[in-house]
Amino acid sequence: MSQPKLRFAIFGNVYQPKKSASICDMLSCLSKYGAEVSIDGEFYRFLVDTLHLDIKVDRVFEGNDFDADFVISMGGDGTFLKSAARVGEKNIPIVGVNIGRLGFLADVVPSEIDYCLSSLYAGDYKIYDREVIEVSVENENQAFRRYALNDVAVLKRDNASMISIHASVNGDYLITYQADGVIMSTPTGSTAYSLSNGGPIIVPGTNVFALTAVAPHSLNVRPIVLSDKDEVTLQVESRNHNFLLAVDGNSEKVTDGSKVFLRRASYNIHVVKRFSENYFNTLRKKMMWGADPRE
Repeated sequence: MSQPKLRFAIFGNVYQPKKSASICDMLSCLSKYGAEVSIDGEFYRFLVDTLHLDIKVDRVFEGNDFDADFVISMGGDGTFLKSAARVGEKNIPIVGVNIGRLGFLADVVPSEIDYCLSSLYAGDYKIYDREVIEVSVENENQAFRRYALNDVAVLKRDNASMISIHASVNGDYLITYQADGVIMSTPTGSTAYSLSNGGPIIVPGTNVFALTAVAPHSLNVRPIVLSDKDEVTLQVESRNHNFLLAVDGNSEKVTDGSKVFLRRASYNIHVVKRFSENYFNTLRKKMMWGADPRE
């Protein structure tokens, strides 16, 4: 029985030249399977112009002008988040190859590339839906919308004192945070910035979001878990008259008095995992639960 001809779009990390050589192994394996391969233009130029690699693909694309059966993200979790932002509502499943550091999302190591691709062609994989946060900002001078797979953080500027963040849930007043900021995280993002600020670990698929303060003035302030059907509204007061909005780590300045609306997006990001993998194994390994530091 002949193998299906699959289309792959590749994104990669352009900041780790010593590790990006794994792309050669990936392209060699894809060629072996007769795949149709497209590659992000920025990553392609990095590989060809900076690393001087001989890269042969079917197409080089710019921006979001791509279509594929699978997206391959080659880097760490940061690269995976950028790839997910580019995929957006295209509903293309993403495979994360970890040539970065931690790798909760990008969990295929380079030595497993061939095995991973053989699993895809054999249908030995499962696609998990990961929730996305839609964040809308409105004020007199600007209005824009962003999407986050991990988290959205409202933060003070570097040289500012703490800010006041008035939070409401479905129009009902919740709390005024006196803090350096507040984070709304998805289950996917619960092991990232939120966790480092004392937020809970949330198993993907539980249909909730977590709201976690960053360095709150009061020790009584604790994280709260909300239904993903809730809409959270944040309004900020700052002595600097502006604050930072960080969406999956990408920050932009927003003026004081803006309303920030947070809700579940209308689409999910689809993450490819092999049947042999499960979330709790990944969690235990990455968090080093049960590891003996003396070994």
